[in-house]
This record gives sequence, C-alpha cells and structure tokens, in this order.
Amino acid sequence: MNRRSLLIPLGVFGVLVLVLAVGFTLKDPHLLPSQMINKPFPAFTLKSLENPNRTLTEADIKGKVSLVNVWATWCANCVIENPELLRIRRETDLPIYGINYNDDPAEAIKWLAHYKSPYDFNIVDHDGRLGIDLGVYGAPETFLVDANGVIRLRHVGIVSREDFEDKFLPAIRSLTQEGAGS
Repeated sequence: MNRRSLLIPLGVFGVLVLVLAVGFTLKDPHLLPSQMINKPFPAFTLKSLENPNRTLTEADIKGKVSLVNVWATWCANCVIENPELLRIRRETDLPIYGINYNDDPAEAIKWLAHYKSPYDFNIVDHDGRLGIDLGVYGAPETFLVDANGVIRLRHVGIVSREDFEDKFLPAIRSLTQEGAGS
C-alpha cells in the first residue's frame, strides 16, 4: 500500500471523529425532543400488572394531573429513581402510573415487592408497543399528563428531587390552576 492510499481512510476517520466530538458536546441527552408534547396520551388496551384480569386503557389515566413513569426490572436507574417516586407518592396526592416496559411481569411483581411500589397501578407493556407510541428511548422516562389525558412534559432519565421541584412542580401548579379556573 502506498502512502497516498493510507491518507484517505485516515482522513475519513478524522472527519468522523470530529463530527462525533462536536455532536456529543452540543447535545444534552436529557433534551431529547418529543413529538407527543401537547398531544393525547396514545390509545392502548393492556393488562394491569397487579391484576392481570383487569384491562387498562388511556381512559384510566384521565381525571387528574398525573405522572406516568416508564420503568423495568432490567433498568438500574429505575432502582435509583424509585425512592424519589416513593417520596412524591408519600408527600403529594399526585397519581403515579407505571408502565412496565419490555419486561417479565413475574419479575416486575418481585421487583415491586422488594423496592416498594409508588404506583397507583402498572400497565404491562410486555412487547414495548406503548413505549414505541410514546417515543420512549429507554427507561426510566416520565411523562406529566393533564387531567384530559394530554402529555404536557417529558423527562428522560432519573427524576431527582431537584427535577421534580424545578421542572414538574411548576408545570403541575400551572395545570392545576388551569383546571380550577375552568
């Protein structure tokens, strides 16, 4: 191989490294856009994790401003996030609904028994279709849904106390005031 033929692959590699480096420094992975903001929660008909004889639909999450949290037993960050969801559950009257995403329901029941459940109920999304409809990239992801079932906010990753207080609470207050004013 002559010297000139080595320069072409090295040049392509250098350009690729440069493009990736710039892309990774400019993008915050938590700022992933969602096409679902201000749109109705996707229609679904899925089983309840806690009661497999119960079928849940999008109507079950309407009526109150709520959080919908996508979680799984294979998700290490879900273990980290769970205490904050338990705190929110304990200190607020905000309903929290779980979507058990791409998971084994039997393992999910064990997980909830071990770590404690912050959820009013869990939707079994065994094949991930609801997650796909929501545009979920992975777990955990959390959506703020208004009383009419419209998605108002999306958070990718662990919900920390700071995230809840700085991001979710102002939106919840705004949605609650809007609902009280109508």
